[in-house]
Amino acid sequence: MNNRSETLRNILVPVLSVVMGFVLGAVIMLAFGYQPIEGYQAMFETAFQGRKSIGEIFVTAAPLIFTALGFSVANAAGFFNIGLSGQALCGWVASIWVALSFPDMSRWIVLPLAVIVGALAGAFAAAIPGILRAYFGTSEVIVTIMLNYIFLYVANHIANNVMKASIMANKGITKMVGANASLRTPFLTEISEGSRLNLGIFLAFIFLIIIWFLMKKTTLGFEIRSVGLNPFASEYAGMSSKRTIILSMVISGALAGLGGVIQGLGTFQNFFIQNSSLSIGFDGMAVSLLGAGSSIGILLSALLFGMLKLGGQGMPFVGVPTELVDVVIASIIFFIGINYLIRFVLAKTSGNKKELAVVETIESTEDENKQEGGTI
Repeated sequence: MNNRSETLRNILVPVLSVVMGFVLGAVIMLAFGYQPIEGYQAMFETAFQGRKSIGEIFVTAAPLIFTALGFSVANAAGFFNIGLSGQALCGWVASIWVALSFPDMSRWIVLPLAVIVGALAGAFAAAIPGILRAYFGTSEVIVTIMLNYIFLYVANHIANNVMKASIMANKGITKMVGANASLRTPFLTEISEGSRLNLGIFLAFIFLIIIWFLMKKTTLGFEIRSVGLNPFASEYAGMSSKRTIILSMVISGALAGLGGVIQGLGTFQNFFIQNSSLSIGFDGMAVSLLGAGSSIGILLSALLFGMLKLGGQGMPFVGVPTELVDVVIASIIFFIGINYLIRFVLAKTSGNKKELAVVETIESTEDENKQEGGTI
């Protein structure tokens, strides 16, 4: 009975966070003189007006699934990988570079090669903070934030000054990849009425299963979760915390790199210089937190974010600025951030003193870990 109650509570917390995010967004709309009912109606009508819009929801969701999976793996090991944006950018640049360098190569060779190279680029970018954390105890939060800027400017430099003129369409913009290296297919384009729907969403579904299996059914997944819970006890039990830290960050970076690959070979089919860090990195963190790190939760959260971002484009037609969509997303993240408060309220209203004590114990334990310099 307790397990059933806990499962129900785990479902209620993200659902309530979403609902309260929408409610807070409505309150803000009213405060600025907008009509929330009309705004949300326009959002949903835009998001689900046809097969093309539904296809675009999946297009937006695919890279978010990869960055969310990357964040969840690192988070399970006890780290906040804030460098998902930079790692995804590395994957994007590397995959496009490979794809355009072999325009006449067989699709069965160049497409897998570009995908693998993009994943390796993301893994390499994440290995740097992983090694620094494992051997020198540096904060992965600070290192990954700084690396985001480094990778951003290095990527722009590569596009402006390093890539061959033969693969550039203009200053800072590459040519479109050929059909041999594109994740788009005529079939998916046709059934989605001309949307950018591509094979990336199917790769995302596959990796949702792979990461679930890795984390729940393998020794490495057990070690990652153990190190996240208590690195000192894991070391005492014979696990190599340094090895696990580096591996978890490498896996996280590879997944983020794949998110960048989907952006490059699927969504845009080229690379162009960026003015800021990729939004899929930070949005992926929110998707992972909303989905509680689980595969099914990440899938549903990514689809929700895809719907919000696409539907938000229809809100200006009823006079509501699209920025309020970001307010709704930020509100959802805010309520996810205070999920222990929601759990506390649910436990208190249910009258279950045992569950209430568990929630309070979790909160106090996390506070002690932070004060002692434990995992984030």
